[in-house]
Amino acid sequence: MVIGARRWRRTDPSLPTELVDALKSHLGRGRSGVRSAKLRDDEGGVVMARRRVDLAKHGLGERGPAWWDDDGAARLRRAHEALTKPADLDGER
Repeated sequence: MVIGARRWRRTDPSLPTELVDALKSHLGRGRSGVRSAKLRDDEGGVVMARRRVDLAKHGLGERGPAWWDDDGAARLRRAHEALTKPADLDGER
């Protein structure tokens, strides 16, 4: 996607809607967590929340390997793996 002459990666369009919705939910929770942790001056909380954002972005295909270079199975597997990892983050604090 191109905005203002700058190229931006977008969500992998081949991912099922329910998977994208779940990953976007984790993305929103992570972004909210970053804001909240910064307000509390909780550096550890910021790190954990940013990790959640990064996992969601990787699952959506917006970071990491270019989704258009992988086959559909690898893309789906990466998204599912990213969806299971945020639950692991909840137990780390």
